[in-house]
Amino acid sequence: MIPHAVIGVDIGTSSSKGVLVGPDGTLLRSAVREHAVDRPAPGHVEMDAAVWWEEFGSLVRELTADGAPPVGAVGVSGMGPCVLLTDADDVPLRPAILYGVDTRATEQITRLTDRFGEEEIRARCGSGLSSQAAGAKIAWVADEEPEVFARARRLYMPSSWLVRRLTGAYVLDHHSASQTTPLYDTTARTWYAPWAELICPDLELPPLRWSGEAAGTVTAEAARLTGLPAGIPVVTGTVDAWAEALSVGAHSVGDLMLMYGTTMFLVHTVPDLLTAPALWSTVGALPGTRNLAGGMATSGAVTGWLRDLTGAPDYADLLREADASGTGANGLLMLPYFAGERTPLMDPEARGVLAGLTLSHTRGDLYRAALEATAYGVRHNIEAIEAVGGDIRRVVAVGGGTQGRLWTQIVSDVTGREQEVRTTSIGASYGGALLAAQLLGDVSADDWNPVRETVVPDPEAAAEYAELYGLYRDLYPATADVVHALAARQSR
Repeated sequence: MIPHAVIGVDIGTSSSKGVLVGPDGTLLRSAVREHAVDRPAPGHVEMDAAVWWEEFGSLVRELTADGAPPVGAVGVSGMGPCVLLTDADDVPLRPAILYGVDTRATEQITRLTDRFGEEEIRARCGSGLSSQAAGAKIAWVADEEPEVFARARRLYMPSSWLVRRLTGAYVLDHHSASQTTPLYDTTARTWYAPWAELICPDLELPPLRWSGEAAGTVTAEAARLTGLPAGIPVVTGTVDAWAEALSVGAHSVGDLMLMYGTTMFLVHTVPDLLTAPALWSTVGALPGTRNLAGGMATSGAVTGWLRDLTGAPDYADLLREADASGTGANGLLMLPYFAGERTPLMDPEARGVLAGLTLSHTRGDLYRAALEATAYGVRHNIEAIEAVGGDIRRVVAVGGGTQGRLWTQIVSDVTGREQEVRTTSIGASYGGALLAAQLLGDVSADDWNPVRETVVPDPEAAAEYAELYGLYRDLYPATADVVHALAARQSR
């Protein structure tokens, strides 16, 4: 057992979460700070990096107040890949551009793809250029904000920004770097200088480390600001979905992690490099691992939107109403593409569709349709993973959406897959704490976070969902021209 408690903090899309975890993996305390992203223009999704550091300090002070046990290490993670550009003195030059939900760089994606070649980019970087590619967003800043770009000297993401503020180290983990397409070579596992020099010649790209490696130790100044002990180690950290996978031990070959959050994310661990136009191929969070990943642009974001729109007091009420609605949501079918769609459509101009509405439909039917829409999207991604050679042997669910059981049951019924749910499913912050604990001693996710339950598909519901899934797949091509025209009007 490790000698001290550890802290994990994750900077997410809609909130920052922190946990204080005991030496045996017990969740001692947790805290949350909600926040909102900025959407200054259609397709633009940003956040002020000052929020990340302010909320980190606030979370840590709460977690360590009133007789908390001594803290021996800190783990960090965050949404990504993001683009935070600073000057040489680490002053942010503009708000951070967020991951694939930000779709602004379509022109840069086309130009860079034409210049370097789609197949060459995929062969070298693992993935083609899409809204997920941080390198294309750096190119957008160069094109659209040249006065900002002329002053830019460093590149950060939420986890590496926290590391910088805590330790003074300028580093980035290999996994995050592998999502800066086309700047990182996934075979050589290093920055690819020829393309980096063309896209961002004046940026000092950060030295690379693995997620679980120590980035440095808490400085005296950071200790003063946060209340953490000076000198304790801080992990390099990684993107939130990969920290979530680590938190539930889903990083062995054949594992698939499903992250139920503001967006739905899938991470499948593979033995060798697999590439596909409709998925992302990355290096893993741990040395020697590779992943094939997918991500929906919205999932929990849609359920949150429905809660606010309908004035529901809380999610528990909505879940009860959705459960009463029953399989198929009384004939409603939703496309959950409210912010475009990432994998496997790769269509930033996709939009949400709700088909089959009548005056008799209820709030519970709408909420059920949203949960089912996410499940259909998961199945679509699983089929895309397997079509290119993925071999899914185990599915592990994690994140806030695993609470209440209904959503995970619907996903199992739609996909026909069992899902493990671990004792602690709080997600990335717990994964950061696990990485921190591993700096202090020999700790495994299976010991820290054992399986709590296994969600098993219901054969009767699965048979009904098989028919509905066919309608779901038909609905996108049937409505694509209309929603693309509407998307064009929205961007005027």
